[in-house]
This record gives sequence, structure tokens and C-alpha cells, in this order.
Amino acid sequence: MGLETKPLTTLHERSSYDVEDFPVPTGREEEWRFTPLSRLKGLHTGAAASGGGVVVAVEAAPEVTVETVGRDDPRLGRAYVPADRVSAQAYGAFEKATVITVPREAVASVPTVITVTGSGDGTAYGHTLVNVEPMAEAVLVLDHRGSAVYADNVEFAVGEGATLKVVSLQDWADDAVHVSHHHARLGKDATFRSFVVTLGGDLVRLSPSVAYTGPGGDADLTGLYFVDAGQHLEHRLLVDHSQPNCRSNVVYKGALQGDGAHAVWIGDVIIRVEAEGTDTYELNRNLLLTDGARADSVPNLEILTGEVAGAGHASASGRLDDEHIFYLQARGIPFEEARRLVIRGFFAQLLEKIELDELRERVFAKVEAELEK
Repeated sequence: MGLETKPLTTLHERSSYDVEDFPVPTGREEEWRFTPLSRLKGLHTGAAASGGGVVVAVEAAPEVTVETVGRDDPRLGRAYVPADRVSAQAYGAFEKATVITVPREAVASVPTVITVTGSGDGTAYGHTLVNVEPMAEAVLVLDHRGSAVYADNVEFAVGEGATLKVVSLQDWADDAVHVSHHHARLGKDATFRSFVVTLGGDLVRLSPSVAYTGPGGDADLTGLYFVDAGQHLEHRLLVDHSQPNCRSNVVYKGALQGDGAHAVWIGDVIIRVEAEGTDTYELNRNLLLTDGARADSVPNLEILTGEVAGAGHASASGRLDDEHIFYLQARGIPFEEARRLVIRGFFAQLLEKIELDELRERVFAKVEAELEK
């Protein structure tokens, strides 16, 4: 008997701010079946009490305003409603939220950097809202580091004709647990560029999603991850096309090495009846560098209209190409160096998309350090 699957429109329809509207996951649910629940430190059951230590620091562009607000701020939760139990738990438990506002028609001269640093004590919950007003442009960096058990939601509200570029770096300590939802709501002719880099942590589960509120929206979601022995790095994407003439492109690549290294990539794209003229594509590639590593890659595409400009998906997981290694060795390059060159080439096209030189060099150095292990 084959595995029963449900339409994407059914899988993603439940949303609520109340954690009690979501049952405690058992691991048999489609959205939780790849996640090792025993390693979530109680984030999914509510047993993880708040009060842990993370410090949020913001270095803002001069054109941008930064506020720390309480739970009663009416702007919070307008762009995103939690879609699973951990997300609802985070929404119900955070004490202070960070609100970044890019004023109408402003062009930020430098990136705004939000650094989240864990102190290793207890469990923490967070919330961030980035509001880019019409015709404005900004670059945002989310930098996660230190040790923490942390769940949070990040809302990106991108107004009409506005552009937001985001780099999210998960560079946690080896024992960290991080579950996060990133949701972008795009207005008419808005542009959103996301680059996710996940390297550290014991368990990281990141769920980026995109929704459109007007025609002409353009989303580009890129991701890079390197999984070591015993790590579980999971990325679950949802692009919900509900407006005509919008575009999305998803490219995620990962490398895995060591016993028990586990990567999960789920790419869900829905093209609804009213989303005529949609152009979308999603791609996931995984390099298995050693025995004992496992990659689960599941692209899903649901099309409810016959009037699309383009729609497709692809996924593949495999080992290094022996012919490439042999080609380099035949020209006098030692095996280990040839191996590194091939892996660098695998990631090179993605790394070029990081426009910030310092951050690109940092990510490149981290990948190099992984290859040295």
C-alpha cells in the first residue's frame, strides 16, 4: 500500500495564533515525519519554558528605524499567522519584538544587521517584523550565533514596488536547537531576495514562505547548507501563488559528510486558480560526501490553473563525480585538493549571489573549514 499524500492546499490551510489549535506532533504527520522530535528540547510540546538567554542586537542603516515593542503592538502578526505548533508557541511566548521600518521611497545606504546571540541558558522565543514601505529598498542580515534553544517568527512585509534582500546565517554552536519561520508578504510589483546559509547547530528547522497580495511580485529563494556528523538541518519552503503574473525561483544546495548527517529539503509550490501567468521553478541538489549521510529531498508542485508561463521542479542527491576528480588528478592535482575544488564549484554559483563581500568571505571560510574536517 502506497503512502497517502494530501494536496498542498490542504497541508497548508491551518493557521492560528493559538498554540492549542495545533495538536502535539507525534512524528506521523506529513509536516513532521522527517524531524527528530526528541531533539527539539520540548519546543513542540510546550514543555520548554521561556526565560532563556538570547541577546538581540541591531546595527541599522541610517535611513532605517528600529523599535523594540511589546506584544500589544498592532503591527505584529499582520503579515503572518503561525502555521504549526512551534510557530504558534513562539508567537504566544515572546516578550519583546524587534520592528525594522524602511520608510517610503527610502534606499538604505548600508545593510541592517540583526545579530541573535545565544548564551546557552534555557529556552528563548523571538519575533521580528521587517516593514519595507512602497518603493523603498533595503538589505537585511540575520546572524545567529552562540548556543540556544530558540524558536521565532520573522515577518517580511514588502510594499508595492519595494525591494528587500535578506541573508539569514545560521552559524550556531554545535548544541543549538533552532526552529524558525520566515514569511514574506509581497505587494504589487515587489521584489524579495532571500539567501539562507545553515551551517551550525545540532538541529535547525527553518521554514521560509512567500505569499503575494498583488500582481507582479518576484521572489528568489536561495539556500546553502553543510551538514556534519549527527547534525539535522531541515528547510521547508512554501511559495503560494495566489495572484496573476508573479514569479518565484528556488535553488537550494547542500553537502553532507559524517555518520548520521541528515538534510531535509521540502519545496512546496502552489499555483492557485486565480494565479494566471505564474512563472516558477524550484531546484534542490545534495552532495553526499561520505557513507552514513542521508538527504531527503521532496519537491511538490500543485497547479490549479492551465494558464501558466512556466512551472517545474527538480531534485537530485548523489556522490562526487569520479570523472571530475579524475580529470583534475590527471593534471597533477592531489586527490584532496581536487575534491575541494569540485565542492567549491558546486557552491560557487550560489556564493556569488551574496553581494556583501565580508559576509561572502565568512561563508566561504566556513565551508572551507568544513572541508578540512
